[in-house]
Amino acid sequence: MHDNNSLSIEFFPPKTEEGAIKLRAVRQSLYQLKPQFCSVTYGAGGSTQAGTVSALKEILAEGMDAASHYSCIGATRASVRQHLAEFKAMGLKRLVALRGDLPSGYGAGGEFQYASDLVAFIRAETGSYFQIEVAAYPEVHPQAKSPEADLQAFATKVKAGANSAITQYFYNSDAYFRFVDDAYKLGVDIPIVPGIMPITSSSQLLRFSDACGAEIPRWVRLRLQAYGDDVESIKAFGLEVVTDLCEQLRNAGVPGLHFYSMNQSAATLAICRNLGLLGD
Repeated sequence: MHDNNSLSIEFFPPKTEEGAIKLRAVRQSLYQLKPQFCSVTYGAGGSTQAGTVSALKEILAEGMDAASHYSCIGATRASVRQHLAEFKAMGLKRLVALRGDLPSGYGAGGEFQYASDLVAFIRAETGSYFQIEVAAYPEVHPQAKSPEADLQAFATKVKAGANSAITQYFYNSDAYFRFVDDAYKLGVDIPIVPGIMPITSSSQLLRFSDACGAEIPRWVRLRLQAYGDDVESIKAFGLEVVTDLCEQLRNAGVPGLHFYSMNQSAATLAICRNLGLLGD
């Protein structure tokens, strides 16, 4: 089902009508890549739910396969059951099942503590109807007690019924290969698709990476800092670094690539053009 050329693309729900119009154009441009599916993120506690659902409906209407991110923090069995029914009614068959970020000042309430609980519940309720993706953290989840605990948590999610996994972004391919090897030793047998974050802005990348625990190699960080505000140089360097990363991954036979588009098309298209994945 996954082939080495398979791609998927992530978007976030636009906050304004102007953002929605811009995202439609971005999607049309990225559809040249014939993505296997497009996923749409979901805010903490479902805060962007309406925006997520309307973006998913548009993607499905555009003839593409769509996946909804779905986080379970603060959810109840009844609310999940209702959302699953709504997803089915929309014709949605893919979910990215996540625990979700804890909103600040939030206790560990709700009926689901971990993503594995959510995956098991979706399987119990809907059988094999949904293709379920889960998240993987090659450089360890920022809230994990230890790398071992993180790997065990990942294996538990997979055994609860996940079909495949998408990783947090990374720039060190060794971290990914080591994670996959370690996961397979624990009996994980699903595709683990690397998540790819194009580099287009150094300040945004540094802020994101600090927040989500993704490592930026020191040489990349230093080069980005040296470019200062020279946006063109940052983009050219970012394109080179990420193309090289994707080539290493594809040469090793990864099951596909998942692009974090940040609702932009230029950087993802440029990387894919370099990889020979854009038939133009």
